[in-house]
Amino acid sequence: MSASDATLATSLFHTLTGEDSDETKELSEQASRAEPANFLRHVASLSMTKLADGLIDPKLVLSWLMQALGAPAALVSWLVPIREAGSLLPQLFTAPRIRRMAQRKWAWAAGSLFQGLAAAAMVAIAITMQGMGAGLAILAALAVLAIARSISSVSYKDVLGKTVDRSRRGTTTGIATSISAAGVILFAVILISGIVGRMSLVIGAISLAALLWIAAAVVFSTLREEDQPGEEGKGVGWHELALLWQDRDLGKFVIARTLLLPTALAPPYIVLLAAQAGDNRFGELGALVLASALASLVSSYIWGRLADRSSRKVLIFTGLVAAVFLVLGIGLDQAGLMNTIWAAPVTLFGLMIGYQGVRLGRSTYLVDMAPKDNRAAYTAVSNTTVGVMLLGFGAVSSAVAMMGPEAVLIAYAVVCVIASGVAFTMREAG
Repeated sequence: MSASDATLATSLFHTLTGEDSDETKELSEQASRAEPANFLRHVASLSMTKLADGLIDPKLVLSWLMQALGAPAALVSWLVPIREAGSLLPQLFTAPRIRRMAQRKWAWAAGSLFQGLAAAAMVAIAITMQGMGAGLAILAALAVLAIARSISSVSYKDVLGKTVDRSRRGTTTGIATSISAAGVILFAVILISGIVGRMSLVIGAISLAALLWIAAAVVFSTLREEDQPGEEGKGVGWHELALLWQDRDLGKFVIARTLLLPTALAPPYIVLLAAQAGDNRFGELGALVLASALASLVSSYIWGRLADRSSRKVLIFTGLVAAVFLVLGIGLDQAGLMNTIWAAPVTLFGLMIGYQGVRLGRSTYLVDMAPKDNRAAYTAVSNTTVGVMLLGFGAVSSAVAMMGPEAVLIAYAVVCVIASGVAFTMREAG
């Protein structure tokens, strides 16, 4: 990087972080000098991958695509479990191999590359296949994408901790989320406008997602990450789970994170509540994408800045925010207002603000709380445990849903309040 480029990167770095000093708390002298450029590379890479996530959202976009291709409803119902659990469960087994790498940015880049290839495979499937075959093939591609995502996830926090200082990590994620949300909003507006055929637009969006993941892999590979000795002799095994009770802080964090899962699982039940009330307008794909993206845009940067001050308090607040809007949705339904043009969007918008806070708060807290030389293991144990609990939450929710979506949302609101209580008992990270 030339001197002028370095000066520009430093200036932009200070503008985005709101800090005039290069002082760091955890980074080495060499990593501190490279931080401004690395910070911008993180923002660029995350912006692209988060935009790709929004363009290929299994809850919305892939669900619509599989239905349009004539895939059975039973297959469509597996999209979210495969995507979420597949991203979390493998991490206990991939972490030891990643921990043996001197530079772990290559694991993240490889994961992003394979996510792009999996998305490209989905495009080919959508163009050439129909029915049951198309559904099974898309699920297989999504499983590959989810496993690749798990590799990126388990390596990312470690790379972030080595290249960006503690007081600026939440800001990194917050800026990237806001940038990507703007792109998803544009996608939603085009969907709502109808100026492009929906199938053509969805296939185009997934194609763009594939390119974004591949481009992100290239950008991330240029990070200036210091070598660190690989951790040999730590093989794959369930013994890593002992960290949950050996480190009480990690145990409490995992409990709080598990209890905050309703922020991710509740949206389909809000949509179902609106559909039962006769609000068919809200069932449109574009409106769903728009509500979610707007929540990301208006809240992510703020949550990121707050997380840099106290990620523990962010987890407390987000549980309460989610509970308030879940109760609001139930109240609006009981009042007969859920079929209005504003009720369901407002409920989903507020819930997704809470969800974005959970994502930023949990990521920042784990990076700051985990030992610098063992972040990958802490991330893997946390994500694998939550992945198992996610499947349990899904099973219990399905059983409760037999009593109606209201029962599920009431249960979720109570769980979110309990999650805030658990987060209150956690110590401040850092």
